Amino acid sequence: MGEENNAAQDEMIIDTSKMNAGKASAMEVAEGARQTKWEHPSFGGEIFMGVFKPDMIFPFPEQSEEDKKIGDDYVKKIMDFLEANLDPEEVDETRTIPSLVVDGMADMGVFAMKVPKEYAGLGFTQVNYNRVMMAISSYCGSTAVLISAHQSIGVPQPLKMFGTKEQKEAWLPRFREGKISAFALTEPNVGSDPAQMATEAVLTEDGQHYIINGDKLWCTNGPIADILVVMAKTAPIMRGDKEIKQITALIVEKGMPGFEVIHRCDFMGIRGINNGLIRFTNVKVPVGNVILGPGKGLKLALATLNTGRLTLPAACTGMAKACLNSARRWGSERVQWGAPIGKHEAGAKKIAFIASSTFAMEAVTFLTSHWADHKDKDIRIEAAMAKMFCSELAWDVVDETMQFRGGRGYERATSLKERGETPFPIERMMRECRINRIIEGTTDIMKLFLAREAMDPHLTVAADLLKKHVPVGQKIRSGVKLAGFYSMWYPTQWVNSSLWNTYDDLGGLSKHFSYVETTSHRLARTIFHYMGIYQDRLEHKQMLLGRLMEIGTELFAISTTCSYAAHKMSLTEGDETPKYLADVFSLESKRKIERLFDEISDNDDTKAVKLAQSVLDGDITWLEDGISTTPSIGNTPE
Repeated sequence: MGEENNAAQDEMIIDTSKMNAGKASAMEVAEGARQTKWEHPSFGGEIFMGVFKPDMIFPFPEQSEEDKKIGDDYVKKIMDFLEANLDPEEVDETRTIPSLVVDGMADMGVFAMKVPKEYAGLGFTQVNYNRVMMAISSYCGSTAVLISAHQSIGVPQPLKMFGTKEQKEAWLPRFREGKISAFALTEPNVGSDPAQMATEAVLTEDGQHYIINGDKLWCTNGPIADILVVMAKTAPIMRGDKEIKQITALIVEKGMPGFEVIHRCDFMGIRGINNGLIRFTNVKVPVGNVILGPGKGLKLALATLNTGRLTLPAACTGMAKACLNSARRWGSERVQWGAPIGKHEAGAKKIAFIASSTFAMEAVTFLTSHWADHKDKDIRIEAAMAKMFCSELAWDVVDETMQFRGGRGYERATSLKERGETPFPIERMMRECRINRIIEGTTDIMKLFLAREAMDPHLTVAADLLKKHVPVGQKIRSGVKLAGFYSMWYPTQWVNSSLWNTYDDLGGLSKHFSYVETTSHRLARTIFHYMGIYQDRLEHKQMLLGRLMEIGTELFAISTTCSYAAHKMSLTEGDETPKYLADVFSLESKRKIERLFDEISDNDDTKAVKLAQSVLDGDITWLEDGISTTPSIGNTPE
C-alpha cells in the first residue's frame, strides 16, 4: 500500500517547491486524490482542448421503454403518497418530516433506489433515480435532501462503487429495510481543504481496529443516520524524508460507543433536514470497515461525487419546473392594463427565460445521467459542469419567478392559502434553492476543480519541465516533445474543420453547433495564451480561470440543449417548441459567453483585490460606523 501511494505521489506534476508548507501539503493531498488517468473520453475535456465531438452528444441518448415505464410508475407512486401524506409547509415550520412519511418511503424502497437488486435494492438506473429526485424536489426540498444525502453521497454509493463483497452483503440490504446513511467529511475548521483535517483514526496495537476521535460539522442525516461514511486522517506514509498525509474512509454505525450528536443545525431553507455536529470519542471501528483501503478516502470521495453531484442538477430542474408551472398559470390568470401579464413584453421575457432555462437544465441533467448509466465516458468534468450550471441557473429562475409574482412570490404559501389564493411556495423554494450553490462543492470550488482538470492535458505534456529535480537530459527530451505537440496542436486552433462544418441534421439549430465548435477553438487558444503569460502564477488568477470555466460550461450546455431539442422533436412530428426553447437559451448563452471573453481582458480584478486587502487590513472600518456590530442574539441585561 505504501509503495502504491509513493508511486502516486511520484506522478504528481505540479511543482510545490515554491509553496509554503501549508499550501504544499494541501496540494499534495488534493493531487494524490485525483483520478489521474482518462480511460474514457470526456466531451467537456475535449472542449477545453479545442476539440468539438458532436457524436458524443448527438443523437441524444434515449431511455428504453422498459426502463421508462419503471420510472413512470415509481414517480407516480411516490408522488401520490407524498401529496396525500406530506405538507411541505408544515415540514418547513416544524423542521420535521413525519415518521409516517419516512416509514412509508422506506416501505416503497426509496432508501434503496440505487442499491443493486442482488442486495435487495430496487436497482434503479441513474436516469430513473434522478427522475424521482426531480419530482420530489419540485414538492419538498427537505425530503429530497434526506434521500439525496443518504443515497447520492452517503453509504450506498461508495459501497456500490468500491465495497468488498463482504461489505456489500453486510450493509446494502439494510437500506431496503429503511436504514438511513450519511457522509461525514467537513469539520468546524475544515471545509474545502481536507489537508487540515483534524479527525483522526489510530490503528490499535493488534491491528484489528481503528480508534476515531474528532468532530464533523454539517453532516446531513448525521443526527438520524444508522450508518455513516467517516473521513479521518490515518498514519502518514514517508516519501523519502517527506511525510505524506493520509485520509481514510471508514464505515461507522450509530450504536458504536463514543458516537454523539452534539447539535442539530438550523438553516435558512430545507429546514426539515437533520444536519448537525457529530462527535467521535474513542469510537472503535473494525479494520474491515475501511472502504477502498487506507489512505484512499479522498479518492473515494471524489469518485463518489462524480456521480453523486448529478442529483443536484435533477433537484434544481425539479424546482425550475415548479417555477415554470407557477409562472405559466400566473401569467395567464393575472390581468393588468387589459391583458394577462404574460402577454406584456416584460412578463413574456421572464416566462421565456424561465422556460428556456428549465429546458436547458433538463437537457444537462438527462445527458449526464445517461452517461453515468452507460459508463463509457469520463464524467468528472461534466458532473461538475452540470452541478455548477444548474445550481446557478436555478437560482436565477427562482429569483425571476418571485419577481414575476411580485408580493405573492414573497408571501408565504400558508398565508396565501389562508386568504384564499393558490399557495405557490416561491418564498420557500427560494430559501431551499439557495443552498445548491454551496453544497457538494461551491460554485467557486467547482471552477477551480474544472480548471485543474481542463489544464491537465497541458500539464501532463509539460510534466518533466515542471518538475524541479528532473535530470537535464530528460528536460531536453521533454522540451522537444512539448514543441512537437504544440507545433501540431496550436495551428489547428486557428485553421480547422469549423470553417466548413454545417451540422445540417440539426436544422435551424445547426448554427449553435457551429458556434460551439468555433468557440471551443477560441477558448482553447485563450487558455493556452494565459498559461504562457502567467505560467505557475495562473493558479492565483481565480477570476480569470473562473471565466474560462464558465465559457466551457456554457458551450457544453448549448450543445447539450440543442441535441436534446432535436431528440424531443423527433418524438413528436410537427412540434417546434423544443427548437424555440433551445434557440432562446442558446442565444442568451452566447451573449453570456461573449461578455465573459470581454471580461477576461477588460476587468477590475486587480483593483478589487487591492480594495479587499484594505478592508481586511482595517483601513475602511469607518464605513461600518453607525450600525450595530454585535452579531450575537438574545443579549439581555443581567
